[in-house]
Amino acid sequence: MIDKIKELIGEAQAFTTDNKETLDAFRIKFISKKGLVNEIFAEFKNVPNDQKKDFGQAINTLKNTVEEKIKSIQEALEAKEESNGFFGDLTRPGTPISLGSRHPISLVKNQVIEIFSNIGFNVSEGPEIEDDWHNFEALNFPAHHPARDMQDTFFVQMNPDQLLRTHTSSVQTRYMENNKPPIRTISPGRVFRNEAISSRSHCIFHQVEGLYIDKDVSFADLKQTLMYFTKEMFGKSKIRLRPSYFPFTEPSAELDVYWGLKTETDYRITKGTGWLEIMGCGMVDPNVLKAVNIDSNEYSGFAFGMGIERMAMLLYQLGDIRMYFENDVRFLEQFKSNF
Repeated sequence: MIDKIKELIGEAQAFTTDNKETLDAFRIKFISKKGLVNEIFAEFKNVPNDQKKDFGQAINTLKNTVEEKIKSIQEALEAKEESNGFFGDLTRPGTPISLGSRHPISLVKNQVIEIFSNIGFNVSEGPEIEDDWHNFEALNFPAHHPARDMQDTFFVQMNPDQLLRTHTSSVQTRYMENNKPPIRTISPGRVFRNEAISSRSHCIFHQVEGLYIDKDVSFADLKQTLMYFTKEMFGKSKIRLRPSYFPFTEPSAELDVYWGLKTETDYRITKGTGWLEIMGCGMVDPNVLKAVNIDSNEYSGFAFGMGIERMAMLLYQLGDIRMYFENDVRFLEQFKSNF
């Protein structure tokens, strides 16, 4: 039995590892409740009296050897962890970072900004909580206009009226107050209208509105600018302008682009006509220029406005506007390639 103990002592002395799991298995094998040391100690009563002294010393040597080995290996492992520092081994290859993706609304907005920047338009921004004068009065909205009603506008307070802007035209009003012609600016931003949420409409959406004020600006300039935009944005230059009405422009028009009828989706989104409404536009009404102290006899200009969600739905062939506001990662990850 003593020879067996000496073999175990030799095994314990020779043991080495740099793995915590292996060290724990070594501990369990020797000094756990059901380990070898306790098993051998249980045989102590069967040892002849003249051998008990040597037997007891051998058991203690085995136990001490195992405990010292475990302690020394634990200290070595802890020292190794400390040497790696708080962040571990800094020489290891880095963990690859998974990049996110831009929101499709941001992608389209940036594309529109880039297109108009190429022809000299700058970007202007303004507050989302607006007053009645900048949002309605200065833009030639009559006092009885339905857009002023609670049904279409989110009012923050009344008398004086504070509201969530219903269009980014209010930014253009502020820009004209602080800048003299010539003016060439686009105003992208978020707007709010009290509408029922469905697959085709939402109470929050994004617009890009453009404004050009200078001497001798004509409707032909507007048409040429919009032809350039539709060709750059959609790859289609066949457009038509239909007469329309907006309080802040006169004459006013709706811009349609010929989308074509190549697929079933084309038939659905154009209602079988092949023409698709993209934006509203027109020549700036003289009353708007007078409101911001610009001489309407000397200067003229044009304005246009488009919904970013509508263009994104066309470009990405999406049928539900609500998907833009749900922040579903499975949906947003599909736009990584367009980063």
